[in-house]
Amino acid sequence: MTDAVAQGHESSTGISNIKLGMWAFLGSECLLFGGLISTYMLYRGRVTGGPRPSQIFDIPFTSVSSFVLLMSSLTMVLAVSAAHKNEDRKTNLWLTVTALLGATFVGGQVYEFTAFYNEGLGFSTSLFGSSFYTLTGFHGVHVTVGIIMLMALVGIFKRSEVPGKKAEVVEMIGLYWHFVDIVWIIIFTLVYLIPV
Repeated sequence: MTDAVAQGHESSTGISNIKLGMWAFLGSECLLFGGLISTYMLYRGRVTGGPRPSQIFDIPFTSVSSFVLLMSSLTMVLAVSAAHKNEDRKTNLWLTVTALLGATFVGGQVYEFTAFYNEGLGFSTSLFGSSFYTLTGFHGVHVTVGIIMLMALVGIFKRSEVPGKKAEVVEMIGLYWHFVDIVWIIIFTLVYLIPV
């Protein structure tokens, strides 16, 4: 019997309770984003007032912002790898770089929202505006929560107060971060790249 099983940290499937809990949480997040994406797809062509998507979207800017977010997945992989090798300095470095890339993405989203609002697309301008801001705003909130988790983890590591195995904790935050990135790939494709 392994130490983890003896301490009750593994489920009957052989997967730790922490991993099982994270996968269950991400499953519920799939349902949330599935509903938001479906709503956007239904309402994206319903523009009764205000600008149409093709009039305001800045695809090159959003593409660069998306690339920054996708690069944060690479730095998250490097953080997980460093954690598995017990390289605390590298783990903290890559977690911090991941958070900075995420913050750059969120900053780009705030800039984009401000530009869209100045061009006449408000939350209540049209069904398109409401569904667009809700979908991309929820994603931005998820990225922001991920940034907070990453920086909290860096702080916890510096105080050496990690509950459980460091590598597993970093891996769980990594699962969340990769989920947020995958959701953005879907949103970017459906919202920005498929014309209305």
